[in-house]
Amino acid sequence: MSYARHIHFCNQWNPAGFIPFVVGDAQLGWMRPAFARELRRFPASFVVDDACVALHPALRSFEARNSAVAEALDDLVREGVLDHVMGELFPVLQTWGEAPAFLLDRAAVSAFGTRSFGQHLNGIVPTESGVSMWIGRRSADRYSFPDQLDQMVAGGLPFGIAPEENLAKECEEEAGMQAELAASAVATGSISYRRETPAGLRSDTIFCYDITLPLSFKPVCTDGEVGEFYLWPLEEVARVVRETDEFKANCNLVVIDFLLRHGLIDSDHPEFAELRSGLHLL
Repeated sequence: MSYARHIHFCNQWNPAGFIPFVVGDAQLGWMRPAFARELRRFPASFVVDDACVALHPALRSFEARNSAVAEALDDLVREGVLDHVMGELFPVLQTWGEAPAFLLDRAAVSAFGTRSFGQHLNGIVPTESGVSMWIGRRSADRYSFPDQLDQMVAGGLPFGIAPEENLAKECEEEAGMQAELAASAVATGSISYRRETPAGLRSDTIFCYDITLPLSFKPVCTDGEVGEFYLWPLEEVARVVRETDEFKANCNLVVIDFLLRHGLIDSDHPEFAELRSGLHLL
């Protein structure tokens, strides 16, 4: 088994199966032609042909775009084209930090193939026998990835909240961590990938963080996302990633990034160069 197979898994997509989604002169996503055809029923909101989908140029303001897209999504849910909306809005943009073209419900991000952003936190505990990492197992009743292993804290980064505030919120909800402790988390960079899914295309960037925790800290999930936590030696975390598929797919990449940054996968490893380059494909 290998680490690199997880990078390959997270970056499987065929561009021939998608057409661009554009706003003005900017391509902001990719759509399957079948979903694009569903948008023909909204001629005041989308301009659709066989080669491209464009947000209607008459929708010039941020507010007008948001309203038009939200109304279209509600109709698509009523018609059964989309399963649901989540009420959590993500910015539609090319690069993090720029002004978004409009806001899109999280449940429709894959259908539009727009970029999405999230945060994952590695909880590290120095012990007498070495360094360990807190690992969460997602609850069995989760809509997405039930029972799979996850970082101690992980979540999407929606519009309207600063990254440090969102991380503190996720830490409190998923691990029962107080804001003062969460503030000691260190931003370490990002990983990115693009994967075709049944819902469309995921073009994701995850901002990664490390936090060193006292042995006395025990994470407690308060929002039902995580069923239980394990404190594992880093060697065991590495083995599970290398030899199994127990982790949620993108969490494998976050662990690989950690192992590279901390020298647990070094330049002597046969996959070293492939792993370093493969974590940053967007």
